[in-house]
Amino acid sequence: MTGNPKLSIIIPTFNESANIGRMIDSILSILRNSGIHGEVLVVDDSSRDGTIRIVQEIAASNPEVRIIVREDDPGLSQSVVEGFSAAKGDILLVIDADFSHPPSMIPEMYNAVCSGADIAVGSRYLKGGGIEDWPLKRRIISLGATGMARILVPEVTDPVSGFFALKRSVVSDAPLRPRGYKILLEVLGRGRWVTVTELPFTFHDREAGESKLRMSTMTEYAAQVISIALSALVSRTGHVYSEWMRLIKFGLVGLSGIVVNMGLLYLLTEYAGLYYLVSAVVAIELSILNNFILNDLWTFSSRRLIHRYSWIKRLFAFHIIAAGGLLINLGVLYLLTEFGGIYYMVANLAGILVAFLWNFFLNRHLTWKGGVPRLN
Repeated sequence: MTGNPKLSIIIPTFNESANIGRMIDSILSILRNSGIHGEVLVVDDSSRDGTIRIVQEIAASNPEVRIIVREDDPGLSQSVVEGFSAAKGDILLVIDADFSHPPSMIPEMYNAVCSGADIAVGSRYLKGGGIEDWPLKRRIISLGATGMARILVPEVTDPVSGFFALKRSVVSDAPLRPRGYKILLEVLGRGRWVTVTELPFTFHDREAGESKLRMSTMTEYAAQVISIALSALVSRTGHVYSEWMRLIKFGLVGLSGIVVNMGLLYLLTEYAGLYYLVSAVVAIELSILNNFILNDLWTFSSRRLIHRYSWIKRLFAFHIIAAGGLLINLGVLYLLTEFGGIYYMVANLAGILVAFLWNFFLNRHLTWKGGVPRLN
């Protein structure tokens, strides 16, 4: 084939001599069998174990294979971003060298982007995906990292996956700040995209070599999440900023519900002559209705046409979640006051905060479930 490749497969490496030859051979075979005009771009962080020599030997007889050897600012994310700049294809795909990501899925991910997705993500947490051969500690770390990332991009089940494809336009001129290992989160947080599709896959621990997960990796990741969140607030653009706005709107609606509740409790008791507990029940119910209507028409207005529930089911779900939030509020108040020795007013504020987060995230993911369209 002549001309620029349609697909650039970027493989970041550091001391991957045990895997890289087999990985490149596997990818080349898949590209040829599927008829995809692609290239393999290895971006290496100055390996000392023979990785560079192996790739150079393969590239000598395979013009679709290239290698970039980096000498400064080492890091997986930095390598991937340099690969984005050097790649020749219109579609860019990132895959690990150690067979933890199945190269057999390359055609499927390529076709997902060709069919309209801006980003295609290989997900371990989508139905049909999974993780094999991981110890409990690493699973807990992964779930924690995923949970933090989903605060920023809740539509994506695996926003810290290292296996993804995207259109070049997503990262062209995007203000990426690559650090650590979670480059996909950087792309989702700062890239220019509209649609994401996720494809389930089973993650296999590396077939050979040594894992490079370190404590510094986790601290870099936490700093990355904070940086993306703050940048979104400053720039006022992108999906992360939209999520912040939903959270703020949800909070403002909650404050309006407090005003409705307190106002009706006073009016019904003092002027309508109702017993205060009866007034309280009416006030609570009407404040819940107030919050539901405002959230439906304002906070989650963009999701009302793509949700999976009718408005009656949404209202019912909203009630159930609100009841759960009330129990959580009371539970935190009781535990912190009785067992933590914390002043009850402070404990109640803590309970309100926890209940607020419960209400927002469950309503976000259940009552008004929708978000970025998926093509699969």
